[in-house]
Amino acid sequence: MWMNTCAQLRTSADTLQQSPPHPALCFPWHSRVLMEPSLFSASRGPTAPCESAFESELSEVAISQGEVNLALRNLRAWMKDEHVPKSLATQLDSAFIRKEPFGLVLIIAPWNYPLNLTLVPLVGALAAGNCVVLKPSEISKSIEKILAEELPRYLDQSCFAVVLGGPQETGQLLEHRFDYIFFTGSPRVGKIVMTAAAKHLTPVTLELGGKNPCYVDDNCDPQIVANRVAWFRYFNAGQTCVAPDYLLCSPEMQERLLPALQSTITRFYGDDPQSSPNLGRIINQKHFQRLRALLGCGRVAIGGQSDEHDRYIAPTVLVDVQEAEPVMQEEIFGPILPIMNVRGVDEAIEFINRREKPLALFAFSNSSQVVKRILAQTSSGGFCGNDGFMHITLASLPFGGVGASGIGRYHGKFSFDTFSHHRACLLRSPGMEKLNAIRYPPHSPRHLRKLVVAMEARDCSCTLL
Repeated sequence: MWMNTCAQLRTSADTLQQSPPHPALCFPWHSRVLMEPSLFSASRGPTAPCESAFESELSEVAISQGEVNLALRNLRAWMKDEHVPKSLATQLDSAFIRKEPFGLVLIIAPWNYPLNLTLVPLVGALAAGNCVVLKPSEISKSIEKILAEELPRYLDQSCFAVVLGGPQETGQLLEHRFDYIFFTGSPRVGKIVMTAAAKHLTPVTLELGGKNPCYVDDNCDPQIVANRVAWFRYFNAGQTCVAPDYLLCSPEMQERLLPALQSTITRFYGDDPQSSPNLGRIINQKHFQRLRALLGCGRVAIGGQSDEHDRYIAPTVLVDVQEAEPVMQEEIFGPILPIMNVRGVDEAIEFINRREKPLALFAFSNSSQVVKRILAQTSSGGFCGNDGFMHITLASLPFGGVGASGIGRYHGKFSFDTFSHHRACLLRSPGMEKLNAIRYPPHSPRHLRKLVVAMEARDCSCTLL
């Protein structure tokens, strides 16, 4: 059935690409669809079994709604032709970049933020004028059901479809030719997606993950660091691709930081975190068992309790961890925070740079020079000084990885640009042929010099007199 759906959407995409003005204006949803309150109200409360209600409202509903509002306010400006500087040879011409849809887009979404990481790229793809096949995660069944039932009520079904199923259905989808593929998930599956896309030379955005380092300088206030690190590490039970995955600090800072982290965890989640409404749960038994095995790495300094029936793992801090242990070899994706000891910022930078480039990197220091040095001497998808992943809340900043943590970027206008082909356009006059004489044979050194000068890039907007 989905093959027929893809064929119908391909026909719609081809039709829309020939529809003036910009194809996005042909979509009837822009004035009302994703603004419709029922879609968001249906997803309020925990959108996945792992999130608390507060976390769901903040990270899923508010951010998704914000992306919709931003696109609605700015779509006409984003769509406009972008005029560019011209050379002397093209001063009488019109040179511009036109944003056009790629055509038929496949969006494969993950389970950890199933509304946000589905709707945010969807907004960008539709705003750019594409038709979309949406594959939500089958692991987050509640949101999969909501998306399948609610979105078709508001989106033009000739331009949009939801495909349900697991890895088998996703594999079958990837055999189909799409014009763009947007995937969020693990590096392992990202390689499968990229291999499938290569068969059709389909461009991709891969939002992956990795181990995000967090350096804590000796001059920091340990309680401030503990507050900020604990909130971001244990948000959504640690199942966040941009959460701090491990701390790098001196043994002296570790001794000061541990009681501060214990105090913060108690203040956030109470003496019995398992009964706290503010702490989420692990998504399923498979991930629970994987995380419980990681508790055997190093030594548990804080937490370490678990309950298989409740899929609960306490906010945990590990010390005396070795780099070769599993907890330092894979992305944790859970409420476990290992601490690795370094002698200072030099060793921290060296440690970070010998590993794969992370999706996010964090540095805490009262010295702006230390923060700027880490920023200058490392590479990561995003960077935040003296806080956790607040940088991803700004739609004015691109979100994406580098190297093993991903390819491409999105959020806000970056989403629109990602799903748009930027077409280079130059409109010239059919007349004034004498101006072109110097480029035609027979050639001469004099004509060559004139042509080189005429073709030089110019930033000014002067015109021929």
